[in-house]
Amino acid sequence: MEKGMVTLRTPGLVIAGTHSGVGKTTLTIGIMQVLTASLSVQPFKVGPDYIDPAFHTCITGRACRNLDGWLLDENTLRWLYARSAQHGGINLVEGVMGLYDGVGTSRDQGSTAHIAKLLGLPVALVIDGSGMAASAAALVLGYLRYDPELDLCAVIINNVKGEKHYRLLKEVVERDTGVRVAGYLPAHQGIELSSRHLGLVPRREVPGLRQKLEQLGELVRATVDLPLLRKIAERSRPFFVSRPPLPVGVGSVRLAVARDRAFNFYYEDSLELLRELGAELCFFSPLEARHLPAGCSGLYVGGGFPEVFARELAENTSLIAIIKESIAAGMPVYGECGGLMYLSGGIKTGEGDYYPMVGAFAGKTEMTDRLQRFGYVELEFKAENLLGKTGERIRAHEFHYSRLVDAGEENWCISVSKTQNGLFRTAWQCGIRRRNMLALYPHLHFYSNPAMAVAFLRRCHAYQEGKYRKRNLLKP
Repeated sequence: MEKGMVTLRTPGLVIAGTHSGVGKTTLTIGIMQVLTASLSVQPFKVGPDYIDPAFHTCITGRACRNLDGWLLDENTLRWLYARSAQHGGINLVEGVMGLYDGVGTSRDQGSTAHIAKLLGLPVALVIDGSGMAASAAALVLGYLRYDPELDLCAVIINNVKGEKHYRLLKEVVERDTGVRVAGYLPAHQGIELSSRHLGLVPRREVPGLRQKLEQLGELVRATVDLPLLRKIAERSRPFFVSRPPLPVGVGSVRLAVARDRAFNFYYEDSLELLRELGAELCFFSPLEARHLPAGCSGLYVGGGFPEVFARELAENTSLIAIIKESIAAGMPVYGECGGLMYLSGGIKTGEGDYYPMVGAFAGKTEMTDRLQRFGYVELEFKAENLLGKTGERIRAHEFHYSRLVDAGEENWCISVSKTQNGLFRTAWQCGIRRRNMLALYPHLHFYSNPAMAVAFLRRCHAYQEGKYRKRNLLKP
């Protein structure tokens, strides 16, 4: 892309909901399933989600991109959208929570509506039609008038009793609001995707996933007005965007990236940034690989569900030994959330079983039955680490049920703070470093502060050049 440009008018549509759990994910997945059969669909997801994007990627065959209006500045967000947007197909954006829900009570900070306005995209609103008749019009009117700048131009109704109920709701909504009704899903459709403590169960673990997607696609084809939605998507408006400035890369370096059923929480654009800065990403499975990819000079272990696969991870003792020795030898290793759990002394599961892990630092993790941390946070480095120097700051997101115990507070190198509506709420410490290793719970988007990606790769390059290495521990 050129340094400055006005994007072409590419068809795009945001599928939003009145609230969490209203059915927008089910409808989005079903619509993608049908449209992908006839045209190219580029999926996007609003907010800091990893699981829904995995379903989007599986269905469309194109990597889903996260659009986060709080982690990213507005121009960067526009540019990342424009870079992936399809000129010959359609861009489908699944919203997050309720249409206007963002950071705190500010409607234009990270909400689905905020993203839709930034990108000039029309919105289809999913509502719950159960137990309603004329009240559905009042509901839609409230969302329509709350922000007149938003192009809310379609409604899809979930949990409809039957065709008669749908015709009643469609009549009253279109008559009293002027918003087109683009179809429905019946109540008790019998197609469910299981849940887990972080959301939907990852698509790799859903039994009969392909069959369920085909059934959902057939249902959507029969009850949703897809030609109308495609016509609405043509209302997308062009917008100006310039490429965000990036730091200079550090030269070629091979970076091992853990990616399998246990570790798969990565922002696709963060991985792309690492590639742009000179990294060759070498994906491997901590569940199956017996050694790190040959020739790699750094390791990135993202989030996921290591607690679900704790026994299998613990049984791979050869890889665990190599990672521990590599950290001792100075290899840069970055562990994020699930990665922190893997690098810790061990994982105690929700069933009470304990499995030893890498043991790169003092402390172990244990699952709990409630969220330990949830929401957007800001990090400040209290000591230099592989991502940056003392005093540097970055926005992040935290969401985990596990907790780190017996780590020793003197080991923390990062201060975490949480605010709401600009007011301070709470603060705590996190981030453990050992030589060139850093393990922390918050999830980072490297485009939020590209300098941190450069700092990480710079250490990997130095290790590659022999600055830290005591001996070669990377060969099989």
